[in-house]
Amino acid sequence: MHPELFELELFGDGIERRYRRLRPEVEAMPWGTFDTTRFSKSALIKARKQWTLAAFQEHRTGIACAATLRGLMECRAPLDLIAMASRFPLDEMVHVELCARMAMELGGGTEVTHDPDELIVDGPEDVRPLLRTADMVVRFFCVGEALSIPLLRGTWKAAKHPLPRAVLGRIVKDEAAHGVFGFAFLDWASESLDAADRAHLGRAADRTIRAIQQQWQRLERQRSPDYDETMGDALGWMQSDAYLALAKRSMEQKVRAPLRERGIPLSA
Repeated sequence: MHPELFELELFGDGIERRYRRLRPEVEAMPWGTFDTTRFSKSALIKARKQWTLAAFQEHRTGIACAATLRGLMECRAPLDLIAMASRFPLDEMVHVELCARMAMELGGGTEVTHDPDELIVDGPEDVRPLLRTADMVVRFFCVGEALSIPLLRGTWKAAKHPLPRAVLGRIVKDEAAHGVFGFAFLDWASESLDAADRAHLGRAADRTIRAIQQQWQRLERQRSPDYDETMGDALGWMQSDAYLALAKRSMEQKVRAPLRERGIPLSA
């Protein structure tokens, strides 16, 4: 498969109006209030890249949410749990738009290419629906979403300009439900999971955790020596040291500890 450019569009007309009625807070953001003349060209380029990548990652998370939703139906999860998860893809599409529009406020999105067949790793096909769904829930929600919430909250607190602060605040508010969902699912499924199932889920969690830790290592190598605190406050990012410290603490408290409490064995 040849890599494709990550591009976004709106259908418009009545479809867009229905979308706006579902999530009117998008248009209520203080768009057009960001004065880019205060920042260096290099700072704006970095911010544009970060917000474009954030839009791409939110798009990937939307796919993960949709795949998990199908799994919940296939394994006949409780109706209220399915209903809770059914709003997650919409949340993520809203976050895609918010991040993309932030990039546009700063001068435009940057180029991101991807393989559309490799955006997420589906659950294994050779196991029963419950375990296949649990595999996705553990990776996408118990690790990915549970970790993202404290990091997003920390970034939101670091942002001082009203626009990125409003955008991040909206994302944090939506993600709160995503973070508790995964562990609620495990609590429901617990009696149907045997030791082999739990070992499988532990390995799935370990692989996801290791991939995230490798991203942290790359971030440590790429940290900017000329970071300006006021620049980060306005553009909406945290200093690398503060971000990594929060990330490592959150991984233990919000991911590893709750999984172990539910009998999911993790590597040391």
